[in-house]
Amino acid sequence: MNTSVKLAGVTFKNPVTTASGTFGSGIEYSEYFDLSRLGAVTTKGVSNVAWAGNPTPRVAETYGGMLNAIGLQNPGMNVFINRDIPFLRKYDTKIIVNVVGKTTEDYCEVVERLADCDVDLLEINISCPNVKEGGIAFGQDPKCVEAITAQLKKRAKQPIIMKLSPNVTDITEMARAAEAAGADALSLINTLTGMKIDINRRAFLLANKTGGLSGPAIKPIAVRMVYQVANAVQIPIIGMGGIMNAEDALEFIMAGASMVAVGTANFINPNATATVIEGIEEYMKNHNIPDINELIGCVK
Repeated sequence: MNTSVKLAGVTFKNPVTTASGTFGSGIEYSEYFDLSRLGAVTTKGVSNVAWAGNPTPRVAETYGGMLNAIGLQNPGMNVFINRDIPFLRKYDTKIIVNVVGKTTEDYCEVVERLADCDVDLLEINISCPNVKEGGIAFGQDPKCVEAITAQLKKRAKQPIIMKLSPNVTDITEMARAAEAAGADALSLINTLTGMKIDINRRAFLLANKTGGLSGPAIKPIAVRMVYQVANAVQIPIIGMGGIMNAEDALEFIMAGASMVAVGTANFINPNATATVIEGIEEYMKNHNIPDINELIGCVK
């Protein structure tokens, strides 16, 4: 039984990775299961300098999910390069580094610094607000998507995955823009913008007012967007958004995703990713499927 998949020229032992921001760099999770079980670890967002993130409270539970307004808090690329890469290299898994920035120059600086590091792929979070363009996210304007993808492709030694925001009118337009500029793969979806109000305090629950909605509540939207994008571009996709178990993961794969990322489920069950992998293997065995690749995009 073959569970290995190929994405942007890199071979993964299975199609399961972690969603950025839900797994750190795996240091805490390594106490619960062997990270070598994963196809890849996708790290928390890495910026050129340390980011403090947003004020608290910045996490809230909702029906079927959660809102977060963490603000991409991270210690910066120096700590990541010196601490996290050596830690992850102890495991037999691929490393996907999520890159964040507030300007194109910020992204370029991180990508250039990572060029000589022992990591496998770079996932570019273009849901960040572009401070030079008045705060609109890089991923909400196709011209901006194309421009930043092209700039990073010139500088990157590793394949580039553009992580698309669902907070747009037509996600296929953004996908095509990234593909046109040379993106090697896409990941989708990032969180949907949401809000929660504390009726007793008569105030916003999150200090930031709005946050990113993740979890099972967004899965049907995510599956639809993955299907649309898979039928609009030729490059591979990492699908994510509310995956809690193997059945959820298989929906994304059948919709056209070559890989899947497990996110919010990690907060509920530290073994969630390992459970998803085991469930996919069991499904393949029960349905006599010799190769996982037979399932990718099988629903037309």
